[in-house]
Amino acid sequence: MSTFSHGEDEAGAVAGEEPPDTGVRSDGPDDGRHKLTAVQGLAALSLDAMASVAYGPEAIVLVLAAAGAHGLGFTLPVTLAIAGLLAVLVASYRQVIAAFPNGGGAYAVAKAHLGRRPALVAAASLILDYVLNVAVSVTAGVAALTSAFPALYDERVWICLAVLALVTAVNLRGIVDSARALILPTVVFVGSILTIIAVGLFRSAPVSTATADGHASALGHGATTVGALLLLKAFASGCSALTGVEAVANAVPSFRTPAVRRAQRTEVALGALLGVMLIGLSVLIGRFHLQPVEGVTVLAQLADASLGHNWAFYVVQFATMVLLALAANTSFGGLPVLMSLLARDNHLPHVFALKADRQVHRHGVLALTAASAALLIASGGDTNTLVPLFAIGVFVGFTLCQTGMVRHWRAERTPGWQGKAALNGFGALLTGVAAIVVTATKFTEGAWLIVIALPLLVLAFERVHRAYGRIGQALELGRIPDAPRRDHSLVVVPVSGLSRLTREALDAAVSLGDEVHAVTVVHSGPEDRRAAETLRRDWELWNPGIDLVAVDSATRSLGRPIAGYVRDLTTRHPGTRITVLIPETEPAHMWQRLLQNQRGAVVAHALRRDTDAVICRLRFRLPTV
Repeated sequence: MSTFSHGEDEAGAVAGEEPPDTGVRSDGPDDGRHKLTAVQGLAALSLDAMASVAYGPEAIVLVLAAAGAHGLGFTLPVTLAIAGLLAVLVASYRQVIAAFPNGGGAYAVAKAHLGRRPALVAAASLILDYVLNVAVSVTAGVAALTSAFPALYDERVWICLAVLALVTAVNLRGIVDSARALILPTVVFVGSILTIIAVGLFRSAPVSTATADGHASALGHGATTVGALLLLKAFASGCSALTGVEAVANAVPSFRTPAVRRAQRTEVALGALLGVMLIGLSVLIGRFHLQPVEGVTVLAQLADASLGHNWAFYVVQFATMVLLALAANTSFGGLPVLMSLLARDNHLPHVFALKADRQVHRHGVLALTAASAALLIASGGDTNTLVPLFAIGVFVGFTLCQTGMVRHWRAERTPGWQGKAALNGFGALLTGVAAIVVTATKFTEGAWLIVIALPLLVLAFERVHRAYGRIGQALELGRIPDAPRRDHSLVVVPVSGLSRLTREALDAAVSLGDEVHAVTVVHSGPEDRRAAETLRRDWELWNPGIDLVAVDSATRSLGRPIAGYVRDLTTRHPGTRITVLIPETEPAHMWQRLLQNQRGAVVAHALRRDTDAVICRLRFRLPTV
């Protein structure tokens, strides 16, 4: 069994062992400063939901516009229905935070009360949604930039990747640092939207329509009725504004003590701000009789109508662009915590449960970046390609979470459990209907990819779990092992020449083993034969008290001949513990690694592949020059 070393800022883990616990603990003197306050949590974990006001109302309007001006009259009722669902979700997730303070949201709830398979479905749906959120947020932000500067349009993929790299770098420094960096953009954006609403409510007509002038209207003509199917489609499209509501519940361990109370405050603040902004913008859409036009966002028209086409208008546009691009941060706050819980339960590699010194699940952050980058490249940086896939996964998670909470309250039966269970049951019904509607209305637009990806991801979780099960069985985890015994120890030292490194290696070998074999590989070429003869003669003159064994090789291979010699020793000496000690130099400077021949790595790889020998790599540190 080979061991793996990690950086000095992480705790190592051996495959098959239980990974480090990632549960909520009282903050120590060092880790508390790397966790979130309620305000920082709002900035770090709520940008996805906040930024959705830039495209949520527009998604509703674009659908209703097919029924003409009569259809647009239903914008506010549809928004109120979405706001009602938002209120139910916020109330429910407050309960989830209290009941499951270790985070995980829908995954933790489903695992506890619905079983392993539904929990994996919830986890898979949230993972897909988080990855899509990163891609949609970044492409939407870059789309706002290229709308202002059309010359950058052909470079949008590279710009998307640059924004993704920036967000990743900030999150690798820690969630608190990312929150601090995002507080100002969040305040500017929320302040801008609330200003639009407050000023607009005192106006009876638009101050300016300059933004929409000259653009073709997207309004349908000739329609006199609005059918239930159209309203359901508008509701489904507007539900994209609810993505991100679950992020706070997924990342409760990221908050400072008392984590539950801080997370609940963040959840309520998020719901209140999001609800006010959605309803306020919808009221203004009706007040100004706004119509969607090609090439101009609804939010831009509202800013123009409420504030005028001046510096305030451009502040709103710039704040929207920045926040859309940075809304990806919600995924970086929630997904690594979820992946750590999956790793703890043996459904993902244990490396995802490790934390760096700033309380960062570094491997989860990097995995999210890699998946998002692949999606950005595959989509060509186009938002419209990604939006049909959005919000489906999160509603599947919502439904499983609410259903699990109903069973939670029935099992706990704490005071007032009937009302709490009724709230969660109502939420499960609403989100279940929403999940079906969203999937059905967007199926042909690309949602079928999510329907396929969900079971594939669940199968991947199951396969990882089975692999860890086999490893655990082979290691006899959970059983008391036999008492250790001392075997005869034989140490093999590969030698290519005489040097201080050779002496250091033999010193270590005779300290480790009962018997030491020095082995050199001899190739068939004349020059190699002469070098081998010189080494043999020098060895005899040195006379270290250890015989030098020559292993012939017809090819210029190095690792395979030594591995073959070790296999032969294993056959001839059953019951002997064989260790191969590989001497290597450790350069003083990183760049000097390029000067090394990497023979040690080649030999170690061959031994690991073909033998069961213990592999030791002796590092001889070179002095600083």
